[in-house]
Amino acid sequence: MNGVVVDDRETLASIDIGTNSTRLLVAGCDGRSTDTISRMMRITRLGEGVDRRQELSAEAMDRTLEALREYRGVMDSLNPGEVRPVATSALRDCRNANEFLGAAADALGTRPEVIGGAEEAALSYTGAVIELEVEEGEFEKLLVFDIGGGSTEVMTARQRLPLPLAGGNCLSARSVDVGCVRMSERFLLADPPSPVSIGRMEALIFTELRPALAAVATGVSRGVGLAGTVTTVSAICLGLTGYDTERIHHSILQRSAIEEVFLKLASVGLEERKRVMVIEPGRADVIVGGIAVLRAIMDIVGLEELIVSEKDILDGIVLDLHARRREGSRGGPG
Repeated sequence: MNGVVVDDRETLASIDIGTNSTRLLVAGCDGRSTDTISRMMRITRLGEGVDRRQELSAEAMDRTLEALREYRGVMDSLNPGEVRPVATSALRDCRNANEFLGAAADALGTRPEVIGGAEEAALSYTGAVIELEVEEGEFEKLLVFDIGGGSTEVMTARQRLPLPLAGGNCLSARSVDVGCVRMSERFLLADPPSPVSIGRMEALIFTELRPALAAVATGVSRGVGLAGTVTTVSAICLGLTGYDTERIHHSILQRSAIEEVFLKLASVGLEERKRVMVIEPGRADVIVGGIAVLRAIMDIVGLEELIVSEKDILDGIVLDLHARRREGSRGGPG
């Protein structure tokens, strides 16, 4: 892959191999913004059963590898200068990660990196704030959170993060092992889930999130939500019948509207949830667990609304990759 440079924008690619979904971004990047060329998502459920077994199943690996082979075909046609694939919570938690990573390297032509929670948070934060208008003195009032399948990252910063990302920067972040897949597999086995099981789940979520948010979210007054749970709720609230990135990106979700969606989805069976979730029916079996995490974050911090961002870890990876390539072309620090 040699890459395409138009003016000062370079075509780069990122892949996020998550617990619930596997996603691709090919984008033009000038170091300050990302211009989407192709953004794809497949619900592959790599982390299915990992919370219980600490091991990836053969079926889950096959689903994810199929998506990666599809993405390689897309990238071959678009010729990005470099691709960085990363893997997160599911790969951090399982015994047979190396088996999957070797197969993923064959599928993609490059081996994915298993990144820790701190790096995941920094990359997610960088992508989330790229298009937000935030005064330098206002960053500490901004809470960014990414609700994944296996874990949730909560983040604040004193300023926009300098690129390339490095340790010891101005980000305060915590990664907590509560995510939509992990909570659903642990608590929400009945269809529909029982009020008792929902209550037990919420008790755990609050217990795990309170100390993490207390450590990073003092004085926060604005929230930015990332990932499929948040964008799916936004799509439901907007009444969309087809995915519309422009309407979802930077839409505003009210806490009261989130509550209505939660109560509606938690009280019905899987097939009815799929009918409500026209755009993302593949998330229907884990959406209640995801919204429970979303509600808990907002209630602990005291947020009445949040900003929905379509820009996330994928964009953060591309921005960081662009900065590292530019630094490398200059020979690094003198």
